[in-house]
Amino acid sequence: MKQKEILLNTLLKEDKVLLQKLSADEIGDEHLSTGFETPMRKNAFELSNDEKVKKISHHFAEIMETLGLDMKDDSLKGTPLRVAKMYVNEIFSGLDPSNKPKIALFENKYQYNQMLVEKDITFYSNCEHHFVPIFGKAHLAYISTGKVIGLSKLNRIVQYFSKRPQVQERLTIQIARELQKVLKTDSVAVLMDAKHLCVSSRGIQDNNAATVTSFYGGKFQEENTRQEFLKYVGMKTDY
Repeated sequence: MKQKEILLNTLLKEDKVLLQKLSADEIGDEHLSTGFETPMRKNAFELSNDEKVKKISHHFAEIMETLGLDMKDDSLKGTPLRVAKMYVNEIFSGLDPSNKPKIALFENKYQYNQMLVEKDITFYSNCEHHFVPIFGKAHLAYISTGKVIGLSKLNRIVQYFSKRPQVQERLTIQIARELQKVLKTDSVAVLMDAKHLCVSSRGIQDNNAATVTSFYGGKFQEENTRQEFLKYVGMKTDY
């Protein structure tokens, strides 16, 4: 597994070098990701949340002004502050590691050694290329090696990594790696089925398209185990 991660990280670094040579216009609407980790500056947390809200509010007001909106209008004058609070305290709160859910594991007293599946977890995220919503369902599964996790914690892990600018591929991997880490097992499966408003509300404007991403670790790399998981979550298994 370590050798595989080293190879993937090497490829991602090479891709990043190539991407840095391209302009934003050359990249266009391509669905690109430059690594497993969310790109963050080293000094990302020098400002307090209140300071971030104040700064974002100021800049968002400038955006609205530039668009030609009348900021004296009663309906609009509170919008910059509302947006800033929403960004920092809600939809991008997963950028702050202090918001990471605290996970407690329990002994597997029932000696349950089959897969446990938590399906249809609703999630909302935002595309990091256009800052418009990604939303859909996440399906998770794991096979215990002696410890189990509270079911609601699975939802909280999904929500934590969703609440940041994302690409769906990275989001899938981040959730899977976190589950492997906290559960101390490689046998984890993550499948995400989502709609992207950057596809449906702009650009190609295809409202029917959906994106499915998956991660299969440990025993889920075996065909029979993977097919069992897909059957439980209602995905077609005949292709």
